[in-house]
Amino acid sequence: MLPVSLIFTSGVASGVNSYAAVLVLGLLGRFGHVTAIPSVLERPSVLAAAAVLYVGQFVAGKVPVLDSLWDVVHTPLRPIVGGAIGVVMAQQAHASPAATIAGAVLGGGTALASHVVKTGTRIGINASPEPFSNMIASVLEDLGVTGLVTFAVFHPLPAAIVSAVLLAGGIVLFALLASRIRRAWQRRREARLRRQPAGESSTIPLPQR
Repeated sequence: MLPVSLIFTSGVASGVNSYAAVLVLGLLGRFGHVTAIPSVLERPSVLAAAAVLYVGQFVAGKVPVLDSLWDVVHTPLRPIVGGAIGVVMAQQAHASPAATIAGAVLGGGTALASHVVKTGTRIGINASPEPFSNMIASVLEDLGVTGLVTFAVFHPLPAAIVSAVLLAGGIVLFALLASRIRRAWQRRREARLRRQPAGESSTIPLPQR
């Protein structure tokens, strides 16, 4: 049977921080002996790679503008990781080929959705002149992914419900921040126009005869 709830939550978490999602799943599988977690995620090489990449994510996520660049670079990677997690979880559950494809689509699709929400929200937060909101957002993301994945491993259905609510709330927040960004750009454009000299002309004077 396809572990839909766990794949859905893992996909949402992967869209926010794919390396943290893989690392938490692997550690729980290796030391918690959770049978639902595929053994490939428990391999030392996978855990080491996820840990190193997570350090990079942790640092980049605390620096304004750099975090948005990091998110843009990871636009194709996070859905791939979410889809890969869906595939290996489906294979772990001995699902049919069709169900395995469905697991890939579910994991990758939810990862893409949460990634878009996270990236857009961070761009809106970066519009703030102070850096502390960016750091707070990054810490909340780290804690949220860790807590949500851990909760999903032991309580898949409630975690999936929480993930769906958070994703919906993120979409609403993204829409509000997008409106804020548009207004900020409009104010800056109007300010530049007001600073332009009133009598400025773009024509070139003709030479006198």
